[in-house]
Amino acid sequence: MDPEGSAGPGTVRPGGRTARVRAAVLRAAEDALAEQGFASLDLADIARRADVGRTTVYRRWGTLHNLLSDLLRDMAEQSLPRTNTGSLVGDLTANAKLVRRTLTDPRQGALFKALIAAATCDTRTAEALQRFYDARIKEWAPCVQRAIDRGEVPEGTDTHEVIRAVSAPLYYRLLISGDPLDRTTAERAAEAAAAAASAGAFVRANRRREQRDDRG
Repeated sequence: MDPEGSAGPGTVRPGGRTARVRAAVLRAAEDALAEQGFASLDLADIARRADVGRTTVYRRWGTLHNLLSDLLRDMAEQSLPRTNTGSLVGDLTANAKLVRRTLTDPRQGALFKALIAAATCDTRTAEALQRFYDARIKEWAPCVQRAIDRGEVPEGTDTHEVIRAVSAPLYYRLLISGDPLDRTTAERAAEAAAAAASAGAFVRANRRREQRDDRG
């Protein structure tokens, strides 16, 4: 998929039947990934699941990786918007609970594992997955900027790094340790990220140098 968002296989979105076909195929791809994982993914099987002609699927997407790129873009667009609770720890907790709810959902958790596995095998899918997470981080980063404006965290705090710090331990449990992903874990991740941000742990290096120079 073109990184600038220009039209490519599976990216044209007119209404009517074309939109219905695309929605059916993307839903079928999600189902197949969640049930079977990436290794067993097949365009012909996806076409059968979607009750769409195989030729239509091959003509619109061409390859599995084009289809996965389109799926990830659609997922980013359908994701829930950020919450505004009035405090950094509240906003980060809302983010952590949303991530935790997604990853512990039997279907969504399996889907993300399969997409991450696919990204390890193909550069284009990896780039699409990165764009998905970039979109989600950009959606939530303003809550950190609001905290900067309120004086909760220092000027120069890297807003994106704070959001990454919330979800990183949750994905670690999903993909590496296998430890339970419960509400306490989500809340602790948010509280730790908020405390680190307040302590200046995420202030950009150049900003730290400026602060040291100001202190003389």
